Amino acid sequence: MYFRINLKLKILKSFFVKFILILVGAIGLFFLIFSNIDYSDGYRAGRIVKVSSKGAIFKTIEGQLEIDAFGAIKGNNQFSQTFLFSVEDNPKLLEELREASLEGERVNLFYKEKYFRFFWKGDTKYIVYKIERTNN
Repeated sequence: MYFRINLKLKILKSFFVKFILILVGAIGLFFLIFSNIDYSDGYRAGRIVKVSSKGAIFKTIEGQLEIDAFGAIKGNNQFSQTFLFSVEDNPKLLEELREASLEGERVNLFYKEKYFRFFWKGDTKYIVYKIERTNN
């Protein structure tokens, strides 16, 4: 009888260990897939209002782009929108963003939208990977 109970406990223990390993593997695969594939990509045009570094443990670069809905209207535009974005870790890109922000220059920001927001990649789902300065 002791042998049967011991055998059942070993089988049960083996089942739970396998179940937990499969569960951890599935969760890891989920994060691997959804943190690396893109939902969409595109670009937005406007003027960079803010570029900042945020975070206590995971430092991310965050920015804000002011988009004029109607390009012909200048000045205080009631149709302007704000686009919040995160920046991938690229010192050259960050320097270009800061220069364009300080000069008030109109830019095109190329971004990739992720399925989910991951705290180690940024505060938004929009990750900017390229800037095109229009020199206007």
